[in-house]
Amino acid sequence: MPFSFAKRFEHGATKAQLYRHVFIRMLALVVLGMIYNGLLKFDWATMRYTSVLGHIGIAYFFAALIVLNASAVGQFVWMVGLLVTYWALMKFVPVPGFGAGDLSPAHTLNDYLDRLLMPGQLKFGDRDPLGILATMPAIGTALAGAITGQLLKTDQFSSYFKTIAMAIAGVISFILAYLWNSNFPINKNLWSSSFVLHCAGYSLLLLALFYLVIDVWRFRRWAIVFVVIGCNSILIYMMRQFVDFTFTTHYFFDGLIGNSGPYQPLLFAMAVVFVEWLMLVVLYRHRVFFKV
Repeated sequence: MPFSFAKRFEHGATKAQLYRHVFIRMLALVVLGMIYNGLLKFDWATMRYTSVLGHIGIAYFFAALIVLNASAVGQFVWMVGLLVTYWALMKFVPVPGFGAGDLSPAHTLNDYLDRLLMPGQLKFGDRDPLGILATMPAIGTALAGAITGQLLKTDQFSSYFKTIAMAIAGVISFILAYLWNSNFPINKNLWSSSFVLHCAGYSLLLLALFYLVIDVWRFRRWAIVFVVIGCNSILIYMMRQFVDFTFTTHYFFDGLIGNSGPYQPLLFAMAVVFVEWLMLVVLYRHRVFFKV
């Protein structure tokens, strides 16, 4: 967001136009996520309305509104506030039939609200890890990325300072996550605040490493392996629902890995990813990119 918003402002965009842009982008991601879950089957009663892309889109939208109207310090306050508020709601608001603070599957406030308000089917029948209330910590994740992006974008600090700052922030995130874990477990299905910090720790440490190697030391050629994926990440995610990459992999690789014993599942999974990657390479070389 810090990079894309700044670029749009430089080209004369107004804040109102950016509001429209992030809203349309959110809607596009929500619709794509619903298509991924079977929207085009028109079976409204059994469809799962929540999705990975929809979760990303909604979290992005609200985080963008905060980024457009708050300083980096304000964004940090919002992030902390969202994580703490989500923890407080999950721990202290009583759920009918289960009371307050019961984090067992289907017993949480998040699960109760989804059963009460969400149409269609939930992922696990009585609960969904991408539910309504779980949007709050997801916005926190998006804000953590935006704050990091502002650090990378600024010219006030050296590249090595930025690398060290991200690494330290990653370690601090890990420490806070594990301290919080005893009261609010690191758990993806809960989308707990400690889970957000845990993931932020991994993300910051990996970003610090890649930033150091690629941007500071400028060892870049090897990174093309990941660049072709990043340029069409949403496309390859969606294509898995419409293209039978497994069939293609069987056709080309069964002779090589069919008799590899206990390693066959791993080798086959790697072969599927390789087939998908080859398609992305072709698209990359022809400058075909799917953007939302």
